[in-house]
Amino acid sequence: MRDMSRLPDLELALIQTDLVWQDAEANRRRFEPLLEQARGADLVVLPEMFTTAFSMDSAALAEPEQGPSHVWLSEQAQRIGAVVSGSLITRAADGSYRNRLLWARPDGQVAHYDKRHLFRMAGEHKHYTAGERQALFELKGWQVRPLICYDLRFPVWSRDPHGTDLLIYTANWPAARRDAWNRLLPARAIENLCYVAAVNRVGSDGKGYPYSGDSQVLDFLGDPLLTAGDADGVLRATLKAADLARFRERFPAYQDADPFVLDN
Repeated sequence: MRDMSRLPDLELALIQTDLVWQDAEANRRRFEPLLEQARGADLVVLPEMFTTAFSMDSAALAEPEQGPSHVWLSEQAQRIGAVVSGSLITRAADGSYRNRLLWARPDGQVAHYDKRHLFRMAGEHKHYTAGERQALFELKGWQVRPLICYDLRFPVWSRDPHGTDLLIYTANWPAARRDAWNRLLPARAIENLCYVAAVNRVGSDGKGYPYSGDSQVLDFLGDPLLTAGDADGVLRATLKAADLARFRERFPAYQDADPFVLDN
């Protein structure tokens, strides 16, 4: 495990808000003033499918890899001087449809992670292609690993083989299953000895499903640093590298972790 004691703290901004059903342009307009409010953060996280809400109409709504929302997200990251991240419906170069998280950096570079676990209870596996690999992004020396919504339920995929310092989950997690959300997130922080930041939406989608929000930031003990409830807006938290370094030194459970290989 890396020594983080000399790394700077990380400033997070989570944007928890309602989404306009299947209207990318309207959602981009909605997020622009919220992103301005997030200025000063190192990392800004938006909800899952932030341009459309959680829709299975992939063929009609998918944007190409360099489409309008991809360009817009990169522009916003450059405008506010922060990494901006969230998922949207993407038509990949191979023609498949992906629930793809973009990691837009202020230098104009954009990386991505494709959702691995597709929510079959909504038929997501029939309309999208699952991701093949984990992603790991570096920010100010921190190792950040993104995951999307239903991925949260799968501890092997969430398990850390990389020395992850921060797990981020971007989601459209319905209110009917909020108890699972609030119980699984602390478990992921505790078992991975890392911070967790999770962003959900509020309001109701075009099919009438309500969302309770409950965006949150947890420390490596699973204790909350930020809990949003059903608030609509920009929420901030500071992650302290020295605190994480001290905890890992005192309690190096990672040294006893079971080795494993992910089989695609």
